[in-house]
Amino acid sequence: MNDIKNVTILGDGGWGTTLAILLSKKGVCVTLWSVSKKYAKYLEIHRTNPKFLKGIKIPRTIFITSDIKQALICADLVIIAVPSIYIRLVLRKIKGIADLRKKIFLSVVKGIEPKTLKRMSEVIEEELGQVHVTCLSGPTIAIEVAKNQPTTAVIAGKIEKDLILLQNLLSGPRFRLYRNTDLIGVELGGSLKNIIAIACGISDGLGFGTNAKAAIISRGLAEIKRLALALGAKAETFNGISGVGDLVTTCISKFSRNRFVGVQLAKGKTIKNILNSMQMVAEGVTTVKSAYELSLEKKIEMPITKEIYNVIYRKKSAHIAVDDLMLRRMKAE
Repeated sequence: MNDIKNVTILGDGGWGTTLAILLSKKGVCVTLWSVSKKYAKYLEIHRTNPKFLKGIKIPRTIFITSDIKQALICADLVIIAVPSIYIRLVLRKIKGIADLRKKIFLSVVKGIEPKTLKRMSEVIEEELGQVHVTCLSGPTIAIEVAKNQPTTAVIAGKIEKDLILLQNLLSGPRFRLYRNTDLIGVELGGSLKNIIAIACGISDGLGFGTNAKAAIISRGLAEIKRLALALGAKAETFNGISGVGDLVTTCISKFSRNRFVGVQLAKGKTIKNILNSMQMVAEGVTTVKSAYELSLEKKIEMPITKEIYNVIYRKKSAHIAVDDLMLRRMKAE
């Protein structure tokens, strides 16, 4: 592929809508797909997304539809922006609609599929075959990008030509993209950091200070790297934007959904009630289960991940989880 004229974004969440706006302002022909016919109609008429991107106007130049065939047929680039638990269902909807080998697929989903423990690019290839697969990850709070605040991120994939094409397409004065061929590392960095953000939320909810948060972020990065390296990632990836950059943002931002989950857990709320109160998906809730299972499979020590898993899925007290982390066997850093 040498040029991208038509872009389809599958998913009307905050990040999908933000990318649609960003590309539309650059003169690209953009289609935004919503799974809900009713909500697609609302977006088309009102040109705002109150569920996921409140206060931001959607340009009239963006075509909005719930007809996935109509959305996909002419797309050169397909951006997948649905929660990880739904990605396989959406991919199965698009099989046979067009020659998918002629399109580039860009995943902006930060998660690991439950049960299969696969990264999003692996799920895409498993469902669609040998298509062009890339991912975008990094510290990208949607509302900040939508408000044209300076942001950096990473485009990752196996084909350098695709990465250069997407880098040039998406980059702008306030949105700077870097390239990285470590697709495994970039995807895992974007997924696993959500677990550590839940831990930071618990710390905040319990009233702990910056010492505790610094410990969680630094030791969290250490265990993220341990698992990622066992899965084939490169160590240097985690020193960059899609590693420590994304981790810090998600752990400290007031807009972080995963940090919010942690705060609510610390207050004694059940995970079911927390999730029912949220419009958007907190990927860390499912990712922690996948990561914990991977750590057991690969025999990787991930104490923070283990305790967050225990708090969410075994109803362990957050206070006891903190004590168990702090009183672990002494060791070298």
